[in-house]
Amino acid sequence: MHPFIAVPATLGLVYRAYSRKSLTPFGIVVAALTAVVHAIHPWSIFFALLVVFFLAGTAVTKVKHNVKARLTLSSSGASGGEGARTHIQVLANSVVASLLILFHYRRLQTRGKHVGSNEECWSYGSDVLVVGIVSNYAAVAADTFSSELGILSQSKPRLLTSWNLRQVPPGTNGGVTLTGTLAGFAGAFIIALTSVTLIPFCSAGTTNPTQVFGNIAGFEGGSGWGSQEKIFWVIAVTLWGGLGSVLDSALGGWFQASVIDGRTGKVIEGTGGKKVLVSASRMPVNKTSDEPSRRIESGLGLLDNNAVNVLMAFLMSIGGMLMTSYVWHIPLRSIFN
Repeated sequence: MHPFIAVPATLGLVYRAYSRKSLTPFGIVVAALTAVVHAIHPWSIFFALLVVFFLAGTAVTKVKHNVKARLTLSSSGASGGEGARTHIQVLANSVVASLLILFHYRRLQTRGKHVGSNEECWSYGSDVLVVGIVSNYAAVAADTFSSELGILSQSKPRLLTSWNLRQVPPGTNGGVTLTGTLAGFAGAFIIALTSVTLIPFCSAGTTNPTQVFGNIAGFEGGSGWGSQEKIFWVIAVTLWGGLGSVLDSALGGWFQASVIDGRTGKVIEGTGGKKVLVSASRMPVNKTSDEPSRRIESGLGLLDNNAVNVLMAFLMSIGGMLMTSYVWHIPLRSIFN
């Protein structure tokens, strides 16, 4: 990406995060380094995906923030709601994509020695790394939209990992609503539109001489992308990203403990996505009751929210590449070449 665009854009993101306190100080540093990794790639699409995810994610976080703050509690006992995000939360959403971008950048550099340019277009039926990167951002955007807007649903969430889909308090890990699910697909759709607009697709009906893997032609012939391939791409990315939010709910419901405050019945959120400790002591709820101050509503407590997000992003990126490699007849090991 051209530095005349990348540098001011990165500085603008840093200023926005600082002025609106959407990231912690170290979170801003890590976000800036992440932006640099995305910007060193000659294609603008990957930096654009990071920007769109950040802007859209912070926007939905602010939607009815005061209402959401009253629905949960923080682990410190104050009102809940998403505060400034930490460096761990930044990495949880972007580290998988960052690694794949570095692999793709290395591939372009290596192949550029033969074709004379790092600005080669993307052939249909060729490189699966692009699929993995877009899959990451479609999934994490879907998860962000689902969690931030789903909690505002008028209907109570139902625990996806329970045999009877029992109702649970808002904010419970693994709790899903129709509103949240649809919001997740909307988030993935935004990423899909961004990608189909900015990916340097090879034009329809052409043959790309730099294509070294795959032997499948597009819908309109050749290795180019026509309108049919692009429409299919938007649909596939939207559906796959939306499924990422469902997977995140399943992983959270199984492996992340949802802790309930015994006095209010609200879900307690860990600061910075960390685990919430469950008090071993017993505190009186009222004069005639002696219930635990905190109890586990669901989940095994093996992972915190950040670990769940990284695992989900990894599985969706790898899963997207695996399916594409099967359809396009490309060995997955090609990503290292």
